Amino acid sequence: MGRFIYDTLNNSIDIEDRTLAHLRIVIMNKLRRSEPFMFTVELDSEGITRRSFWVHPSVPLQFAFHGSREPRLNRAWIDALMNSASSPNGLQVVPEPPEAPAAAPTEE
Repeated sequence: MGRFIYDTLNNSIDIEDRTLAHLRIVIMNKLRRSEPFMFTVELDSEGITRRSFWVHPSVPLQFAFHGSREPRLNRAWIDALMNSASSPNGLQVVPEPPEAPAAAPTEE
């Protein structure tokens, strides 16, 4: 289980490493373009069911991973999360779609 830290450790939430790795790609791409956005996460802790963060380039972020290996990334999931981040409701974790099959090598 990894951790998304927004500004301070007091502003952090636990997120599964695989999901966090995909969110990191999306969040960093949005911030690299100077596009602030809302990030909402469903939770089941301490009576809080949902938490939203206004993600802006001026606020420090950390992505802390528990596992020692980088998870394999699913491009289709990154695309789906990026579409969510660009929507009026902002970034929300959407279900992981199946990966597109790898293109077969062409013979010449």
